[in-house]
Amino acid sequence: MENGAVYRPTTEVHPGTARDPRSRLAACCFLGRLKWPRRTLKILQLLLSLLAFVCEEVVSQCTLCGGLYFFEFVSCSAFLLSLLMLVVYFTPVYDRVDAVKVKASDFYITVAIACVFLLASIIFVSTHDKTSAEVAAIVFGFLASFMFLGDFFIMLYEKRQESQLTKPETAVGAAAAALTEPLNV
Repeated sequence: MENGAVYRPTTEVHPGTARDPRSRLAACCFLGRLKWPRRTLKILQLLLSLLAFVCEEVVSQCTLCGGLYFFEFVSCSAFLLSLLMLVVYFTPVYDRVDAVKVKASDFYITVAIACVFLLASIIFVSTHDKTSAEVAAIVFGFLASFMFLGDFFIMLYEKRQESQLTKPETAVGAAAAALTEPLNV
């Protein structure tokens, strides 16, 4: 028996396996689905809602705790929902679900979080004990609310632009149908 037949190479060179682990991570993360203003706002929403939640968790005592607890719930929910939307946009999950449903979900989640986070921040302002952790949480809460509102207005603007682009096509089709009908019926 020849040594060549027994000791063949056990691995074959594939172009995909020669890359480093970071390129495999880059293969599953795609940042191009969101334009840079929305991508920046999404990341800021995530970070600011996390900072608001962490600052709120540092608070050790409170006199009127209802506002604190509501702010805690809203900031944690905002962080988790923001994380969910980023995961959907930046991973192959986006390709497996309907893009229209993802955008609609993002639109309604963003406007709901913006309104509720703003309300929670206002309530927390009226019930806080003026500690530095509470003030920091309030500031991050308002900043996160404004990021959610900014993202909502950008999505609203994009939605109006899409509807204006599709509107002339339907108007031309209706006018063409009206021209083909007989005048004396």
